[in-house]
Amino acid sequence: MSRSTDVVRPRFLFVFLIAFVLFFRAAAQQTHEEVVRPVDYLLALPDGYKDDTVKKWPLILFLHGSGESGADLEKVKVHGPPKLIEQGKKLPFIVVSPQAPEARLGWQTEDLYFLLQECKRRYRVDADRIYLTGLSMGGFGAWALAIKHPEEFAAVVPICGGGDTADIWKLRNMPVWCFHGGKDSTVPIARDREMVEALRRYNPSVRFTVYPELGHNSWTVTYENDSLYQWMLTKTKFSYPESPVDAGVLKQYTGTYTAHESGQLDTVVISVDDGKLRATVRSKEAFELKHASDNIFFIQGNLPVDIRFSRNAAGKVTGFVVYENERIRFEKLLPGKK
Repeated sequence: MSRSTDVVRPRFLFVFLIAFVLFFRAAAQQTHEEVVRPVDYLLALPDGYKDDTVKKWPLILFLHGSGESGADLEKVKVHGPPKLIEQGKKLPFIVVSPQAPEARLGWQTEDLYFLLQECKRRYRVDADRIYLTGLSMGGFGAWALAIKHPEEFAAVVPICGGGDTADIWKLRNMPVWCFHGGKDSTVPIARDREMVEALRRYNPSVRFTVYPELGHNSWTVTYENDSLYQWMLTKTKFSYPESPVDAGVLKQYTGTYTAHESGQLDTVVISVDDGKLRATVRSKEAFELKHASDNIFFIQGNLPVDIRFSRNAAGKVTGFVVYENERIRFEKLLPGKK
C-alpha cells in the first residue's frame, strides 16, 4: 500500500438543495460563506490502485485523538489504521488520515467536509462506500461529522467518544458500530452510551461493543480486528428503496396539512394523481412522494430526506414530519377546519 502526505486547500462550496423543502422556507437573499484552512493528511492507496485507472475504491476517513494533534504528521501514525499501515498491513481502502492542528479546538466538521470533497475529486473514490471512524477526540469528531453530513457516509465507527444527542435522529438510516472501554476514566463510557441509547429510538440496529476490562485505549483491539473492515465493506450508502403500493392505500394520506415554522404558516395539500401520492406546497408545484415502507415516503432516494406520517390510536393519519436539516411537523386539518 502506498503512502504519501498531501495538503488540501478546498476551493468549492458543495450544497445540495431539495426543492420540496425549499418551499418551506423564505428565499435567502444572502448566503453563508466560510474561509476554510488547509488540512494536512496522510494518504494510503490500496494495492492495485495504480494498475486499474478505472476502478473506484472504498475510502476510510480516520480521525485521531487529541495527543496526535499539531504539525507533525508522523504523530498520526501512532494509533489506528495509519499505525497498522505503517507496520505493513494491507487494507482494501483508500485511507485518509488528517491531522488536527490544535487539540483544544477539536475536529472542525466543515474542514473535514471540504477535505472529503477534495479527496473525492482527486482520487477514485466509490462515493457509496465512504466510512468514518475516529478514537477519543476523533470519536467525538466522528459522531459530529456523521450527524452534520449523513449524506456522505456508508457507516460510522466512533471509538471512546461522545457528543450532542440533539440531532442524533439524522443517523436514523446510518449503520453505526460504537466501541468503548468499560473502565475508561478519560472519556466515561456514559458519553457513548448516551449517544447509542438516543440513537436506538430512531435506529434500532446501532451496535455498541463494550470491553469490560479495558480503559481508554479501546481502539487498539478494535482496529486490529479484521471483522471491523469486513463489516464496513458490507455497507453502502443508504438509499431509500421504492416499494409498490396500491393507489387505494394512498388515499388515506390525502388532505390538507399545516405547520407553523419561523413565524410563517405553511400549507401542504396531499393528493393522489394517476396512482401516485403528490404534495402541493403553497399552491405551487406538486412533487411526487415515493413510498418506501409503512408510513415513510421520500422524494429522492440518495438524499437523507424523508416524510413520515403519524397516526392516532384509531389508525387515522393525523400528520407528518419532514426529516431534513430540521424536523418540521405538519398537522392534518380536519374537514371544515381552517
